[in-house]
Amino acid sequence: MTYNIAVIVGSLRKDSYNAHLAKALLQLAPKDFTFVFPDIGALPLYNQDDDANQAPAVRQLKKTVEASQGLLFVTPEYNRSIPGVLKNAIDHASRPWGQNSWAGKPAGVIGITIGTLGTAIAQQHLRAVLTQLDAPVLCQPEGYCIFKEGFFGADGALDEGDRKFLQRWMDAFAAWVRRLNA
Repeated sequence: MTYNIAVIVGSLRKDSYNAHLAKALLQLAPKDFTFVFPDIGALPLYNQDDDANQAPAVRQLKKTVEASQGLLFVTPEYNRSIPGVLKNAIDHASRPWGQNSWAGKPAGVIGITIGTLGTAIAQQHLRAVLTQLDAPVLCQPEGYCIFKEGFFGADGALDEGDRKFLQRWMDAFAAWVRRLNA
């Protein structure tokens, strides 16, 4: 079986540390995992009035999430929470009522920031939202990464200590996805 994973990066920044982290994690994934990155930057702001006639970008996001066997959220922390663009994507794919695309999808949450808490508060908020939406979230190991100069090499490679930590996280995520899809 091949496991198709929707990767939702909570940052739109061109040189996002979290986009780099997501790409590094893909290199550590098992061979039977494939990845797709929905474009959350193309989504309009969520408005319940649009539920009956969702924008094409919203329908595409929902289709991508529904076709996946797992969700990988890679998020920065903005003002002690998740970025607005990420919450907007979550709200869109959970609507209209009764058509929650996230439900039942095993999820992993990880992130990187320059702050010393390593996205811990944003991840806590994101886990609470995903739990409400019936997306079972991997709880251990936690993945709070602190960006420092040299975290990503010129070719995107990780230093040995970071690579080992992230490999352990990816192995646990893969096992979580497999278990919930069994």
